[in-house]
Amino acid sequence: MEEAIRLNNQQNHHQEPIKRVALYARVSTVEQAEEGYSIDEQVNILRDWCEREGHTIYKEYVDRGVSGKNIEGRPAIKQLLYDATQGEFDIVLVWKMNRLSRKSVDLLTIVDQLQKRNIGFRSYTEQYETETPSGVLQFQMMAAIAEFERANIAENVKMGMIARAKEGLWNGGQVLGYNTVKEPSNNRKGEVSNLYINEEEAIIIRKIFNMYVNGHGYKSISNYLNKQGFKTKKDNPFSITAIRTIVSNPVYAGYIRYNVRRDWSEKRRNNINPDPIIVRGQHEPIITQKTWEQAQMNMKKRSRRPNRIHDGEFPLTGILRCPVCDSGMVVSRTINRNKDGTKRKLEYYACGAWKNKGTAVCRSNTVRADYADKYVLEKITKLANNDILIKQIVDNINDKNRANVAPLQHEFESLKRSLSSVQQKKEKYLQLYVEEIISKGDLSKQLMEMDRKEVQLKKRLQPIEGQLTYDGTSQIDYGTVKRVMKDFVSAYKGALTREQRKALLHLLIHRITISEDRKIETIQIQMNNEVTRYFKAKEGASSSIDDELAPSFHVLLNL
Repeated sequence: MEEAIRLNNQQNHHQEPIKRVALYARVSTVEQAEEGYSIDEQVNILRDWCEREGHTIYKEYVDRGVSGKNIEGRPAIKQLLYDATQGEFDIVLVWKMNRLSRKSVDLLTIVDQLQKRNIGFRSYTEQYETETPSGVLQFQMMAAIAEFERANIAENVKMGMIARAKEGLWNGGQVLGYNTVKEPSNNRKGEVSNLYINEEEAIIIRKIFNMYVNGHGYKSISNYLNKQGFKTKKDNPFSITAIRTIVSNPVYAGYIRYNVRRDWSEKRRNNINPDPIIVRGQHEPIITQKTWEQAQMNMKKRSRRPNRIHDGEFPLTGILRCPVCDSGMVVSRTINRNKDGTKRKLEYYACGAWKNKGTAVCRSNTVRADYADKYVLEKITKLANNDILIKQIVDNINDKNRANVAPLQHEFESLKRSLSSVQQKKEKYLQLYVEEIISKGDLSKQLMEMDRKEVQLKKRLQPIEGQLTYDGTSQIDYGTVKRVMKDFVSAYKGALTREQRKALLHLLIHRITISEDRKIETIQIQMNNEVTRYFKAKEGASSSIDDELAPSFHVLLNL
């Protein structure tokens, strides 16, 4: 009996006050592969901490396979921050503070937002808390030091890669025409990546350079290769960009080029380095020096600004979709000659895949630009001025969303009842043991079985709960749609430049489909956080922190 009382006390003894804890775990694909981080291990450690401290777990938020650079693309952290605005928990617990964010400014901002709601932040591996001034100071110092250390490591890695490039060594990555093989280094620690010619792929490279130096253009070459069934390293059809990249890459002439674009992860195509590293490599070239020089000479001749600059607006490029392959439509122009000898310029939207990769991929499927631009703008303006139509569209969307949610809600409630039943059974078996009706062995066996069922039920509940949260926020009201449509028309008419008008259309329109007879079929208007926040700002309204932390939603209206 004494042992039963002790077990019962252990279950009911908690450090006061009991706090609700939100567990957050994240691991990127690279970290998982290279550093051995495990989501499950993180979560188990955090669960143990809560049990030791006597706190209850409100919810486990998990982002798998995503980077910690920012919160975009991380649904779990977005949901956590939204739940924080609703006061659902008292503490956010992570295994390590860089799980929340790798940037100290983002980390400090998030913790500041939590503090404003009296929510503490704890890191399991870094012993500090943010509920006291001294804890906040320690946290801020550690965040700054951690970011400094990461920047230092990144700089050292970059210096090492520059040193390898200067020695004529490849810095990794796949390139058509070569196999990349990691091998032990003779004069440095670890392995180095060496390039060896892939003869099957080298045939493609030689064909590309041969056609280019003999006067063929990028599109002509890509069209030929695609018709012959050749593929890129990633098993995709060749595009104009792919051909241009190949004929401008000195690796095929036996050189190593490195650091062409600085800060690639942040600025992508911007910030071109005017003085990249180009040295003779330790690999075997695929083409001759003469062929390389001739290709570069041809490229320089063709690099002058083309005479077919499109001076129209063409605001629907990208969002207008090809009816055959669903690629974004791009600008195309033809010149027709009238009977009197004068020339007439015709402008179209054409399939981007056809224009970029040739007829082996798709057809032109052109649509007159003047027709498409006028039709879309008139449709949007008509919607903005028709209150009845807006209400009908909104009601149809919300009815459909509710219909989709109903079976999920039923399953969710059924699982919650099952979970409650399991927890009641655990209490019942404990009481039977206290009353000496069952043995300690039977109690342990039954509790283990109940724990197993509880884990299974929670695993089934988590994705359904997330989907219900998302679908719940997908309901949209008539006033929001009406305001956005009115503000869009006003902003579009008041836009001063073609770039502003195009940006507004791309903000509001998700996609436009066309039928086989080259007529506009559907216009999908998108309502999401970005759209509503933009027009709220245009009205001069201040965006509250609750708006910023609201879970993302994306509702499509078909015109």
